Amino acid sequence: MSLIDLLTGNTGNQVAEQAENKFGISKNQVIALLAVATPLIISYLRNKSQDAKEAEALNNALDKDHNGSILNDASQIEARQAEGGSILDHIFGGQKSTVENQLSQNTGISIDKIGPILAMLAPVVMGYIGQQKQQSNVGAGGLGDLLGGILGNASNQAQAQQSNPLNDILGSVLGGGGQSQSSGNPLNDILGSVLGGGGNQQQGGGGLGSILGNILGGK
Repeated sequence: MSLIDLLTGNTGNQVAEQAENKFGISKNQVIALLAVATPLIISYLRNKSQDAKEAEALNNALDKDHNGSILNDASQIEARQAEGGSILDHIFGGQKSTVENQLSQNTGISIDKIGPILAMLAPVVMGYIGQQKQQSNVGAGGLGDLLGGILGNASNQAQAQQSNPLNDILGSVLGGGGQSQSSGNPLNDILGSVLGGGGNQQQGGGGLGSILGNILGGK
């Protein structure tokens, strides 16, 4: 299963539906958030995995807690939300509030709901990575290449299938995500390339603002 399949298929829809029911946010808006946040999480993990100790810690966490079962068991999504918050604290570190603020500004989802929705998403992303790790049979030393491959394959797939607004978002996001090692800061690389890097993304003539306008019905 590719990253695109994860986000556009049953699992992504389950996250979006549960977030919609819990927080009163439109499902399309949540899906748009997932399309930006998921590659961002994976890019941060890829950067962290360049450090041997971080790679070993990630490898151990995947082996211990993230075998991919959450992808077939929607009840785990909300049940593991608190765990997801801890995962995000580790992944984003001191940049967590910056990430949440940027995502809030560019999806129109209020800042108090961004964190909880991302906390629902994080164990799903970890479960997906854990599943891919098992299928590829890689250890700590291969995680960077595995994560880079997930992003690269998704980028190719999204850009080859730009038939709907969600794929447009993913194609744009992943086009930037593929360069995430260029500045060492995935937030700048992904959001900068997709959103124009400024505070006027929603008014801009391109990037995520106009794509979100299509998928969200002019929000």
